[in-house]
Amino acid sequence: MHYAMTPDGVKLSYQVSGDGPPLVLLQGQANDHRWWHSVRGDFDGAYRTITLDYRGTGDSDKPDEPYSTRGFAGDVVAVLDELGVERAHVYGTSMGGRVAQWVAADHGERVGALVLGCSSPGGAHGVERSNDVRRSLAQPDRAAAERALLELMYTPAWLATHPGPFHTTGDPGMPAHARRRHLAASGGHDAWDALPGITAPTLVVHGTDDVFNPAANAPLLAGRIPGAELELIEGARHAYFEEFREVASPLVLEFLSRA
Repeated sequence: MHYAMTPDGVKLSYQVSGDGPPLVLLQGQANDHRWWHSVRGDFDGAYRTITLDYRGTGDSDKPDEPYSTRGFAGDVVAVLDELGVERAHVYGTSMGGRVAQWVAADHGERVGALVLGCSSPGGAHGVERSNDVRRSLAQPDRAAAERALLELMYTPAWLATHPGPFHTTGDPGMPAHARRRHLAASGGHDAWDALPGITAPTLVVHGTDDVFNPAANAPLLAGRIPGAELELIEGARHAYFEEFREVASPLVLEFLSRA
């Protein structure tokens, strides 16, 4: 286990594996680095992959204070500084894509290539999930709510043959205050005005059947970031990178090889 200290005194856990140019992998809201367990090996052969547990998750500190996607981006830079990495590719999915937007916008000199998966620009321009989706996640029957989340992440056919455990549905060790802080951070994201200033070569990836973070956000991001490429994975839901890894991982690797 390795740790980095942020300028405001928060201890962050980070993990490194593989060999090659550095590639930062950023996971979704209220999740730790295990989000990447099932696909990390796809990238370790060509890259030195770097993950971190966001503040509030995993083995990182969990202060009860406001979090933001822009603040999480600063935490990513703190980890890069600890490792002595001047420049890295960044691949963020879900809220990790929101964090990655700020890494590229605020710290462009540190980013080689950028991949934004199942993400959104947020704010007034982002396309929000429907009220039906919100209600399915907020129902009082927790088992039913957890099943609803799984069905937003994966197709029924995949779930029928993959009983878990699942690493994309939240860090079970998070305290309640950290879950609330993560929800507020993701919900408060708005990088619309900053996106045109991103200079890193960018790939936007999304599943066509994603209603958790609606697929309509993908062309918004790609159209807002200069020169961005857009790839939609047919039939994929929110966890496209895991269920459709045989499509998604080669897609990302090919893009990074050109960057």
